[in-house]
Amino acid sequence: MTEAVQMTEEQQQQWVKKQYQIATKYLAEKGIVTNSVSVEESRYLVPLLALWKLTAMDGKKFWVLCGDLPSDHSSIDVAPNAREALRHFALKWQMQAENLLQAKDEEQKTFAHLLIGRAEGLYKLYNDEPLWESK
Repeated sequence: MTEAVQMTEEQQQQWVKKQYQIATKYLAEKGIVTNSVSVEESRYLVPLLALWKLTAMDGKKFWVLCGDLPSDHSSIDVAPNAREALRHFALKWQMQAENLLQAKDEEQKTFAHLLIGRAEGLYKLYNDEPLWESK
């Protein structure tokens, strides 16, 4: 196992800021322009993942996941909080991976294995009780 990289507070803040930019750009590429972020409900695990609760200009709200994993989004209707949103993405990715594994394309199969690994990681985070306890 590799050693965890120690980041200064400033580096962590820069990482979070960069992930926010990645999340809003990701949504913009999907035709969704963001209006605001719910910082209190968003979660970050620097430098692994950032889970944002974003509101679009039309008032629709989304969970947006980015970081050291594929960027993805879903309506906030799928989960009442960040923890449940992680669970949602884990299960969603498992199902997508199953479909990709049926493909003949090796690149899609490789991506499916990446999704499976990341989905398992998300589910472990979802199940990590101390991570979700209020400080």
